[in-house]
Amino acid sequence: MSEPGAAEQPAGTVLEKTPPPGPVGAAAPGPRRFWSARKVPAGLLALLLLVIAVAFLYDIVAVRAGRPAMGWRRELARQLAERPLDDVWVLLGAGIAAALGLWLLLLALTPGLRALLPMRRTHPDVRAALDRDAAAMALRDRAMEIAGVQTARVRVTRRRADVRAVSHFRELDDVRADLDAVLADAVGGLGLSRPPALSVRVRRPGRKG
Repeated sequence: MSEPGAAEQPAGTVLEKTPPPGPVGAAAPGPRRFWSARKVPAGLLALLLLVIAVAFLYDIVAVRAGRPAMGWRRELARQLAERPLDDVWVLLGAGIAAALGLWLLLLALTPGLRALLPMRRTHPDVRAALDRDAAAMALRDRAMEIAGVQTARVRVTRRRADVRAVSHFRELDDVRADLDAVLADAVGGLGLSRPPALSVRVRRPGRKG
């Protein structure tokens, strides 16, 4: 049950509580994207490091207990000692390690969650976002209300809202003008902090464009 007086949120909306705002007179924070927890990459990396650490630790403990080192560790030490730095396998391994490092840095420095579009903040301690598919569905429903529109496809990104409509009657210019007016109002009604630019194309059935 929702709290008394709370406004009902549309489907596809994500809410997040944020800490209370700073001192009075401080600048309000601008719209920020939601950050992904990156659970899958972090879990895979942690599992890989755990397996490697356990393997080395087991072998070291075995050597300390008087047993010979495992063959894979002796072979690894020999390969690292004998192979020159310009060896193909050394360069390949270095390239893979560098690529993995760059990928992890990219994950750490980018927010992810590209499917969530930040919304305007009506309350200083609450952040909200709208799913791109939900935004596209809302715009498509509005487009289908226009007389003459037979089908409509909408694709919403962070910067653009591309609408492709098929009109089976009425002049195309009239249908496009109605779509521009109605969808511009609909985009503003989504409450996004950065409304996407609207791009509308209308064609007849059976024609591509």
